[in-house]
Amino acid sequence: MPGPILDTTETDHALPTKADVVIIGGGIIGVSTALFLAERGVDVVLCEKGVLGGEQSSRNWGWVRVMGRDRREIPLAVESLKIWDGLDERVGGKTGFRRSGILYLAQTDREIEEHQAWLAHARANGLDSRLIGMDETATLMPGAVARYKGAMYTKSDARAEPQKAVPAIATGARKAGARIVTGCAVRGVEKQAGRISAVITERGRIETSAIVLAGGAWSRLFCKGLGLRLPQLKVRNSVLRTSPVDGGPDGAGADGTYAYRKRFDGGYTIAHSAENQHAIVPDSLVFYRDFQPARKAEGDSVQVGLSARSWQEIFELSAPALDRPGAFERHRILDPKPDGRSALSALKAAAEAIPVLKAAQPLQIWAGLIDVTPDAVPVISTVDTVPGLTIATGFSGHGFGIGPGAGHLTADLVMGNPPIVDPLPFRFSRFSDGTPIEIAGPV
Repeated sequence: MPGPILDTTETDHALPTKADVVIIGGGIIGVSTALFLAERGVDVVLCEKGVLGGEQSSRNWGWVRVMGRDRREIPLAVESLKIWDGLDERVGGKTGFRRSGILYLAQTDREIEEHQAWLAHARANGLDSRLIGMDETATLMPGAVARYKGAMYTKSDARAEPQKAVPAIATGARKAGARIVTGCAVRGVEKQAGRISAVITERGRIETSAIVLAGGAWSRLFCKGLGLRLPQLKVRNSVLRTSPVDGGPDGAGADGTYAYRKRFDGGYTIAHSAENQHAIVPDSLVFYRDFQPARKAEGDSVQVGLSARSWQEIFELSAPALDRPGAFERHRILDPKPDGRSALSALKAAAEAIPVLKAAQPLQIWAGLIDVTPDAVPVISTVDTVPGLTIATGFSGHGFGIGPGAGHLTADLVMGNPPIVDPLPFRFSRFSDGTPIEIAGPV
């Protein structure tokens, strides 16, 4: 089944021969970076091998949250929400952004305690997150019959439309002067005196001294061609879209079996809140030790096994060549087969808790591949050993909501400007300088 249908947006047809900055990847991180660079007068070109937002940026749940984030991400998430507030006006388009609150539902005392522990981070950052009781939880879930012990609730958290946001931001970036070329894979880079001097695309060469790698799940493979070890794996998550239905809860929420978000079209986005799959691939072995702390922390929330991707990646062990088509051109869009059983079981659980959802018909199920790092915190960083390279990847399922802020920070790093937040927690070198892997507790 094909992925979700995105809003259309104009792109550029001609490939320029020169640019100040070339961005590789047209997801929400890439287009947001293009927007902030173009607004500052930088001559920026974005190259996307497939279509804008065609992978995880359009396949996620559509949550825009600060609640529950790793403490290292909270400042950037706060700044990102501020950007989202004015983003529609800024880009002259519709992202579907609404501050409508998010609920982390609690069925047990242990879940209440885990939420209580995270609230220490909320207080330290001046957030409005709080624990609410059974009655207030019920009020915020009209149509629900399930009775929860309570919830962690953040009124200021929000939601947006993944199929609208990337096209809208890309349109705004082009209005600001960015050039965006789709169907154009970047195979690799050229260097002079150790510095980046050009990128080589399937359609020709672009002279540049700076690139931003915002390739999502493809970033690990691209880094191979640069001689860089980027510990990154892929996790599949399946999502269901329903028909419009009246009387259900607004906003978004999740318990241990389902997650929901009210959509702009009146339907719901539904997913299992604790079922993801990782296909064993060669990199699973390469990065086995890096991901052991995460594997222990995740428990049964990520199932590991073999799939078609297991065999496919055996043929992608080597870095792509510059003079002939490679993996980036063979696989324009990652469109994994969804786990229909998981998505439909989530809809069933949601309908049992919120009976009005029994009238919601499942219209589409899709899956996406999430780019994850060993500590589930992104890499937003320059790279000392490759002057001119900035990496923005590994958002571990958090990239959509944090995307505009990440784009701002990436643009700051490229230009050498004072960063919107401290970039130290996102440095690439943390995976090689002896820094212990720190895993946030469950929320």
